[in-house]
Amino acid sequence: MLRTLTVVLVAGCLSLAAAPAGASPQTIKRSVENMTQAPLDIAASPVVSGVTIYRNITNIGDTLAVRIFYPIPGFAWNTMVNIGAGVLRGVTGVMEFVPGLILIPFDADIDPLFDPAEDNEGLVHWENGIYDVNAAIDYTTAGGS
Repeated sequence: MLRTLTVVLVAGCLSLAAAPAGASPQTIKRSVENMTQAPLDIAASPVVSGVTIYRNITNIGDTLAVRIFYPIPGFAWNTMVNIGAGVLRGVTGVMEFVPGLILIPFDADIDPLFDPAEDNEGLVHWENGIYDVNAAIDYTTAGGS
């Protein structure tokens, strides 16, 4: 098993040098970004939860009772959901790594296994085309923060 994995990884790395001009590294790029930024999502979960609750309390016209009693259980819930989603982001990054290596020489990609990491914008967002940073993502709000 280890020998097969080594052969696949070496073949994928060698294909980087021999990749044609039309090759697409999107899957491996997304995989590496997800694997490396998942720990940042997990660590920033309490901050993201606090920001989300503040935005919701100030922007949504809830009753006074909800504004008083929601923040503490909401903070705990949002933090746990964001931690779980950060773990899922890392796992899907690992799952996309080998297919990403195999697809490098081809003009093909697989769809993201975990769309919220792609669709939602994090508190830390910087795109440069090579390694895009999108960390501290709010996974509890549809469409991002």
